[in-house]
Amino acid sequence: MNQNYWKLFANKLFLLFFSSAYLFYNPVIGNAVKLNSENIDMTLASNELVIINFYADWCRFSGILTPIFEEAAAKVSELYPEPGKVVLGKVDCDSETSVASRFQISKYPTIKVLINGQPAKREYRGKRSVEAFVSFVQKQLEDPIQEVSSLFAAADVKSRVVIGYFESKDSQEYQIFRKVATNLKDDCLFYAGVGEPFRAMHPPNETIIEFRPDRASPKSEHHTFRGNSADYDSLNIWATDNCLPLVREITFENAEEITEEGLPFLLFFYHPDDLESIKLFKEIVGTHLIQEKQRVNFLTADGVKFAHPLQHLGKRHTDLPVVVIDSFKHMYQFPANNDYKNHEHLKTFIDDLYSGKLHREYHLGPQEISAIEVIHGHNQGADPTMPPESTFKKLAPSKNRYTLLKEEL
Repeated sequence: MNQNYWKLFANKLFLLFFSSAYLFYNPVIGNAVKLNSENIDMTLASNELVIINFYADWCRFSGILTPIFEEAAAKVSELYPEPGKVVLGKVDCDSETSVASRFQISKYPTIKVLINGQPAKREYRGKRSVEAFVSFVQKQLEDPIQEVSSLFAAADVKSRVVIGYFESKDSQEYQIFRKVATNLKDDCLFYAGVGEPFRAMHPPNETIIEFRPDRASPKSEHHTFRGNSADYDSLNIWATDNCLPLVREITFENAEEITEEGLPFLLFFYHPDDLESIKLFKEIVGTHLIQEKQRVNFLTADGVKFAHPLQHLGKRHTDLPVVVIDSFKHMYQFPANNDYKNHEHLKTFIDDLYSGKLHREYHLGPQEISAIEVIHGHNQGADPTMPPESTFKKLAPSKNRYTLLKEEL
């Protein structure tokens, strides 16, 4: 009798502890979850999507957002009541200074989006209304995988593609694949072939996952994953390396996000009918200029869509392809007597940015500097090995030139 009593007591104690822990880490009971240094890590680790409102009570705009965000949290919890799916949280930056510092919060309110515990590439910049927040959550939680019915369904896709062949959607490998797809759905299209129609694509009870580059990339970029398909970390690293290539396409939609990375742009403006020039540029960068990725962002740009900045350079679509460096203060043209197909010329172009030569010649015109002037210190402005600091002080304005161009068009 005494033994049964203590067993019952222990069971009740366990249930009480479990319930308290669940409410502590997933307290979505109709309002935004108050996050702090004690519960934020567990909340991020145990939920697929977390949206955090970083606010300050003294901030008028924070006060305006608060009731809207609270109502959105209530509606989201009604739509997605199951644990582990989504949390709308809030952080008081005055009382939780360490959390605010960790997420580099400098303005209020700031809304951060985290997927599978990792910050998304973009902060939330949509409308600050209940409907907009709910719609955003629904969009984020859409299934990132498109299931195909035949081997050729994804054969002619223009975007980068990751396709997996699985025995069953209930397998651990498929669930890991879905988690990775959730992280990278903005960078790659994810497809899955499941069951009998795809048995020829993989050995029995074995998963095969492949990466297919876009049509403007060389076929050498086609890869098959060689690791353990049930290992989230290794698959996520492999997919990230492929879905975020060395040379990316800049668009009106992603320009601000790329600008915020803080590196100058080396832009290859191309004609949309000339995919071969893009392939060649990508091969040159991938073969000879990988080490330069710490100094510039290598980007391709549709010269017809982005005709406006080319016009400022005196260029038209008949002049494509055109290579420029955008330092966020000036756009520097690739020297007319150089050849972009020569990787050494491209390397020199980047070096000239960082030596300050492009900046000097932009204002003063081409200058021949003698060795004697350099030795005796008469070469003013030639000493710095980095561009003038002021050139890069405002790397991510709220609206960069490409976003403004979209609005003009």
